[in-house]
Amino acid sequence: MTCIVGIETKDGVIMGGDSGSSNGYDYTATRLKKVFRRGLFLIGYTSSFRMGQILQYRLEVKKKPKDQDDLEYLATIFIDAVRKCLKDGGYKKTENEVEEGGTFLVGYNGKLYYVGSDFQVNSTRNGFDSVGCGKDFAKGALFASVGLPPKKRVKQALKAAGHFSTGVCGPYHIIEMK
Repeated sequence: MTCIVGIETKDGVIMGGDSGSSNGYDYTATRLKKVFRRGLFLIGYTSSFRMGQILQYRLEVKKKPKDQDDLEYLATIFIDAVRKCLKDGGYKKTENEVEEGGTFLVGYNGKLYYVGSDFQVNSTRNGFDSVGCGKDFAKGALFASVGLPPKKRVKQALKAAGHFSTGVCGPYHIIEMK
């Protein structure tokens, strides 16, 4: 269970995450942070603490070629590195020849991207996104808070998700990448 929130700003990307840890029946606040920097990337994850740890401590991504745009780079070189990293870390699942990972947000080069469990890369026109069980509450709060300072928007979105979702709780961790 989780809520990760990301916003594109004029200065970069700001991302926040909660501290909830749940197996569906038991619930506690963890010391682990679900948002982190890894090289040129800001990552906030849901799905599995193991997946997040593998990405945080093992992900190695080649530099972007000058002739590639950011989306092509993320959808190819970055995702290939994620798939390899998760496979080597024992997390990636393959069933009926279909690979599955987990869900996370990525801040890269001042933009926010969504990575789905099928390794798709997407980016919304809103300039914000959220993943995890509290995502709908967070997205509503982000939509309603346009015009407020970005850090305040992220914190309010996480608090709204924590108020309405049993799988989200503080403390909340917020990171900016310029």
